[in-house]
Amino acid sequence: MAIENPTREEIKEVLKKSKRIAVVGLSGNPDRTSYMVSKAMQDAGYEIIPVNPTVEEVLGVKAYSSLKEIEGHIDIVNVFRRSEHLLEVAKEFLEIDADVYWAQLGLENEEAYNLLKEKGYTVIMNRCIKVEHALTK
Repeated sequence: MAIENPTREEIKEVLKKSKRIAVVGLSGNPDRTSYMVSKAMQDAGYEIIPVNPTVEEVLGVKAYSSLKEIEGHIDIVNVFRRSEHLLEVAKEFLEIDADVYWAQLGLENEEAYNLLKEKGYTVIMNRCIKVEHALTK
């Protein structure tokens, strides 16, 4: 099936009820988009959980090597990995307690989308969470 994102109103509801965002591929480099977007979301009051095996800490928060290492419920898994890695992240997403799979602007993978949609998950692809947050406030 073709990738179809929720409406802007539905995205607004997702962001309103969400508190914890696990960011897969969050870089420790302040010049990277993943860092800037995550910092803005952290500044907006969201709990950011870095998921990157190559760093120990980002934005003052302990980083995890994988989603499976994070304790507790995750509202949004925000992915900053190339499109060819989205399916692998989607499969790990299915193994944890999370509500929304969000692939950042420029990232899409129809196989990952179909896998998660068929299981009833909310999937957002090719959208920037920071931009959507600003547009739906």
